[in-house]
Amino acid sequence: MSDITDSDIARLLEIAKQAARKAGRVVLSIYDSGDYDSYAKDDDSPVTSADYKANQIINTFLQEHTPDIPIMSEEQNNGMLADRQHWKRYWLIDPIDGTQEFVARSGDFAVNIALIEDNQPVIGVIYWPAGDVLYYASKNHGAYKESAKEDKRIFVRKLDDPSQSRVIIAVSRRQAQEKVLSKMSSHRHYDVLPLGSCSLKACHIAEGKADVFLRIGTTGEWDTGASQCIVSEAGGKVLAANFEPLTYNRRNSLVNPDFVVLGDPEVNWPDVVQHRQEDPHEKN
Repeated sequence: MSDITDSDIARLLEIAKQAARKAGRVVLSIYDSGDYDSYAKDDDSPVTSADYKANQIINTFLQEHTPDIPIMSEEQNNGMLADRQHWKRYWLIDPIDGTQEFVARSGDFAVNIALIEDNQPVIGVIYWPAGDVLYYASKNHGAYKESAKEDKRIFVRKLDDPSQSRVIIAVSRRQAQEKVLSKMSSHRHYDVLPLGSCSLKACHIAEGKADVFLRIGTTGEWDTGASQCIVSEAGGKVLAANFEPLTYNRRNSLVNPDFVVLGDPEVNWPDVVQHRQEDPHEKN
């Protein structure tokens, strides 16, 4: 597989956007009807028939338009590292990010599609069906928000005084906020913004509506691939909670360490976010 070109990126970005919208429309229809089945995974996290339907739609669309590019998804068996370690390029998808929000009927769930090239995200697409909003980015070409009301380039928020300004923390509606807030420096002032899925929190940071999001707990590489591309192109970063780079397709386990999404690059974030969990899989 040859090196990716700008024309390749543009074509593949459009394919990813179409796939996300196609799946998102079906997911929203299922959500509105309430006609779906729910199951529990081995780790007790929820999955629904809507997740599986979205996975099928995205896989079918991508295989039709990019038959030579492998697909990795939360909702399928992705094999061992020995089977996929030579992938130069692959799709990384989370058919529904925020299944808990889907079940709880908050509307805060999204379709995530990323393209990974040489183990790093180069395309990110996140579609929010309930709001009909599409966030997307490609490496070195910026991050954008597209809706019925606007189609604009987005950027992280610049704080007036990076060392003193109030920081807006995006937090989960479904998890104990105190645990995250206890990891923040006691010398800063904060505002708290409760939101749903991981990817929508990242998009709020990318468009300047929040400044930081710390995710403590189990996630997969599909939870960060699209977000990392979008946030990076908006001027921020997505890193492991120890402020080291996240890795993609380098370990048998596809489980992420705790991670952090950061806005304004002028902020000394290690002084703000004081959580240093090491990646439990980094030696694997």
